[in-house]
Amino acid sequence: MIFSVHIADVGVRAVRTVLRERPRPGEIPGLRYAETALTGAIAAGPPKVRPGRAALLASWDDDAALDRFLAEAPLARRLAGGWHVRLRPLRFSGSWGPMPVEIEPGAAGDATDGPVAVITLGRLRLRRALPFLRANSRAAGRAAADPSMTASLALARPPRFVGTFSLWQSTSAMQHYAYGSALPEHKDAIRDHQTKPFHHEAGFLRCRPYGAQGRLKGWEPVSAAARGPCIP
Repeated sequence: MIFSVHIADVGVRAVRTVLRERPRPGEIPGLRYAETALTGAIAAGPPKVRPGRAALLASWDDDAALDRFLAEAPLARRLAGGWHVRLRPLRFSGSWGPMPVEIEPGAAGDATDGPVAVITLGRLRLRRALPFLRANSRAAGRAAADPSMTASLALARPPRFVGTFSLWQSTSAMQHYAYGSALPEHKDAIRDHQTKPFHHEAGFLRCRPYGAQGRLKGWEPVSAAARGPCIP
């Protein structure tokens, strides 16, 4: 089982087409789950949508299934001018019913060095939207200021799907942001969610990037310097 994240600047009008063309398991061989989404910045303050930029998050049986999609699917051609990354799952917590996650035994043990990607998935409780945005703003502001986060993206498909994709210099750097004693914002958001959940369902996935293709604004996040800027 593998994952892929695809990001492309397709233009404001074409974003709606990308959202409508969300792939469905059973229609595409080897596809297990897919979500197309609007994109924005991970940053403090109100949500910052990136007009004209769309994303696809998907899980697959294997690389061959993803290769077929990239070669044959109209949606893949729409996103071909952007960037995508292949991800191998290392650790999963929470739950995400539409997408059962399979972790290879011992997979997390070899993720100490090198980049690590984190995907968060949430099905928002609309009555908890404002508390979620407040907590998320504090945690996102801290993440955006962390030089070890080399790429990041907020994801949304109204009215309920929300998520993030972030790429970190190393597992230890990501864990220092998430759980470091001097950085309470993320821990506070976790505590608030556990006390009174923001989401009907939420999942948190850690992955190792092992292949990337394309560029965004001339930049390839996985091979960029560890202290490179966030996705432009």
